Amino acid sequence: MSAPSPQAPRAVVMIRPHRFAPNRETAHDNAFQRMDDLPEATALASAAHREVTAAVRALEAAGVGVHLFEDEGVDTPDSVFPNNWFSTHAGGHVAIFPMASPSRRGERRSDVVEWLKRRYRVQDVIDYSGLEADGVFLEGTGAMVLDHLERVAYAVRSKRTDPIALERFCTHFNFEPMVFDAVDADGRAIYHTNVLMCIGTEIALIGLDRIVDPRRRAEVRARLEGSGRTVIDLTREQIADFAGNAIELDGTEGRLLAVSERALRSLGPEQIATIEARLRILPLAIPTIERAGGSVRCMLAGIHLSPRPEVAGEVARPPCVG
Repeated sequence: MSAPSPQAPRAVVMIRPHRFAPNRETAHDNAFQRMDDLPEATALASAAHREVTAAVRALEAAGVGVHLFEDEGVDTPDSVFPNNWFSTHAGGHVAIFPMASPSRRGERRSDVVEWLKRRYRVQDVIDYSGLEADGVFLEGTGAMVLDHLERVAYAVRSKRTDPIALERFCTHFNFEPMVFDAVDADGRAIYHTNVLMCIGTEIALIGLDRIVDPRRRAEVRARLEGSGRTVIDLTREQIADFAGNAIELDGTEGRLLAVSERALRSLGPEQIATIEARLRILPLAIPTIERAGGSVRCMLAGIHLSPRPEVAGEVARPPCVG
């Protein structure tokens, strides 16, 4: 069994949407979205609801704590991706982030934060959402991929990752920013860093050839390998299939890598063997949700907080509010 790691949270927050749909407002800079050939709205929402429910069961069966909140709103089509609006950090810190799209700002929920305060030791909540008024955005652990061991925040430059907000976050939370340009197969800026790369305790999955500057590409590889990690280089096709949008978690039998079934199918035998030598792979079937341009990592907001003594050892389910 692998040892616990600060990189691998033991619990996550998930949102189960009741009116899911790909967000037309965000499609202009999210090349991963699929707006064509959509099912009827009710069928689409029902399929997404079933996929989240099945994912929760699979994660809990693996020993990952899941705090599931319901969203019955009609104006929050991307609420299934909570990792963009908040993050949690060791020492009892929570960050609230500024979102680029007005339709996504309604995803921020005070009830989620208040529930976390009751269950976990939260010392402070730093709210950056006021930066939206100045057109400054930083969409959480979508915009940044955080190395909790080496204290590095990897970030692709984009409209959703403003250098001012990034610098402010890194100063508050003691991360070193490592910024670079990366593009998709059509030469467009990759909208979120977490579709390009995933950092685990002993491995890192990353589409290195998507990093534009060869010198910066070499620096990113060297930084990851210098931390003792094995770098698994992903092709552009694997990135398009969300192979970079994974997350390492801590389950009953040790650390695991949660990925989508689509992402796992894209990986080669050697890549899978490299992962399985260190981690159990947990595939989740979320084809409907992936139409919205995000995958497993986007769905899971990791909890890096310490439980309060009175609830330690429990996996309490929040009230089903939306």
